[in-house]
This record gives sequence, C-alpha cells and structure tokens, in this order.
Amino acid sequence: MKNKTLFIVNPVSGTGRQKNIETVIQENLDHNLFDYTVCHTEHIHHGAELAREAANKGYDCVVAVGGDGSVNDVAQGLKDTGVHMGIIPCGSGNGLARTLKIPLRPALAIKTLNKLQSQTIDSIVVNDRYLSVNASGVGFDAYIARLLKNVKSRGFKAYSSLFFREYASYKSSNYRITIDGRTLARKAWFIAIANGRQYGYNLAVAPKAQINDGLLDITILDKVPIDHLPITAPLAFMNLLDRSQHVEMFRAKELYIEGNLDKWVNIDGEGENLGNELHFVVHPASVKIYTGKAK
Repeated sequence: MKNKTLFIVNPVSGTGRQKNIETVIQENLDHNLFDYTVCHTEHIHHGAELAREAANKGYDCVVAVGGDGSVNDVAQGLKDTGVHMGIIPCGSGNGLARTLKIPLRPALAIKTLNKLQSQTIDSIVVNDRYLSVNASGVGFDAYIARLLKNVKSRGFKAYSSLFFREYASYKSSNYRITIDGRTLARKAWFIAIANGRQYGYNLAVAPKAQINDGLLDITILDKVPIDHLPITAPLAFMNLLDRSQHVEMFRAKELYIEGNLDKWVNIDGEGENLGNELHFVVHPASVKIYTGKAK
C-alpha cells in the first residue's frame, strides 16, 4: 500500500530552490511507494495547520519543503501523532536536515526519502507553547534572529554580516539558570538549548548532542574576546566547541532561565518574543521522521 503523503511548500523560503519543486518531486519520487499531493503555505505558521489537518485526515507522511522555520511548523503539526515527517531542505541554515544527514539538494533529498529510513526524535517545548526540534537560544543568538526578521535576504552572508556588525556592541547578561532543579548564576553572551548539534551552516553549538537521547544539551558561552575569535570560531565549525575555555555545557531534562532582558528567543532559526522567564522541557520520542542516516 502506498504512503499517502503531503508536501507542504513554503513559496518564500530563503534560497529559492523550491521554485520548481513539483517538477523535481515528479522526476525523483518513487511513485510505487508514494501517493502524494502538493500544497503551498499562505501565511506564517500555515504549515503547522496544514500538517495537523493532514494527520487528522489519515496521511502517512507530511514533508516540509523549506527552511528551518518550515520544518518547525510541520513538526508542530505532527508532534505525537505518529505520522512521519520528511524534509526537503530549501532554506539557508537547514540545521535539522544537516543533523539528520539529509542532502541539501532537493532532488537528492527526495531520493533519500524513497529509502524510507525512519527515526523517532525528541522535541523541546518552550513555555508550554512553542516547539523546537533542533536548537534554540537566548542572548546574542536570539538578537541576531530578531534582526534577521527585517532582512530581505537570508543565508550565511546575511548572518555573518549581522554577526560582525553587532558583535562589539552586544554585552553579556546575568542569568539565573535552573538545570533539573539545580540553580546557577551565570554571566553569558548567549545560551543555546539544543536537541540537534547545530544551528545551521555546520555551526555546531552542542557537539555532543544526540537527537533521541531524551535530554536537552545546554551550552553557555560568555563573550569571547576579539583576539580569541580566530581560535574559538573554528572550533564551532569543527564540532569541537566544548574545548573552548569560554564554554560550559550541561545536559538536562528541564531548564528554567530567568533574566532574559530583551525577551527574545531564537527557536529553530526564528526570533520570538517570549518574555523574561523561560521554561524548556524535553519531550522524548515525540516526532517520527525520515532521515538520511542509515539505520
């Protein structure tokens, strides 16, 4: 019996690789395995609505065609439904796709989907409302995510341009952090709360993270002196950030953060205003997903 599948396309995703996606699907999808429909999102978070509706209608799989925000939306709609999720990465960072070894070229990602390699992963619920399937953050990271909302072009060039423009002026803040009941006071430039290992662009903020271990990976980074950047930055891209003297890392099932003064949080690449007090809790084995990783 064929998999009844819905492809949800974000027509304004960052890179434009989704422009001819219906042709790419037609040419590369195994039609002996999939009976599919394609639809397009029309407004923000429409993908979550469409995915939830598809689950209620008995679809076997819903595929996000877009960037990290599109992936997040579809995951929200499918969490705890048992319906499989697929990813055709067409964004700029593509953090979860990279973590799951899904090819970044749409045609190859579709061919990977044909293999039906399935994995069940964790998710993170933030303030009992928002879902993160890859990585979230507060501090400088969330500040950049907020600025990116007003930038027409996305991608590593836009991200790095904002990073270097704002780096000198953004100051570390004092946070009160409670990790599985243990409270710490920390001065931090940013705090990452990760399910996967990276934000995107192969920028690994949680090098030891496992996407299905039932734990949050927490990275606390104080501001790196400018003369240390040539050493610390490569560590992040080499999946070795834990070796930096400026970093502390923890694992937990639950995290509270107090002192988020600007109220913004980066959730899977999108800036959201969530307030001064934040609560992160892991939901183990809550999203089924087709992956590029061999079983």
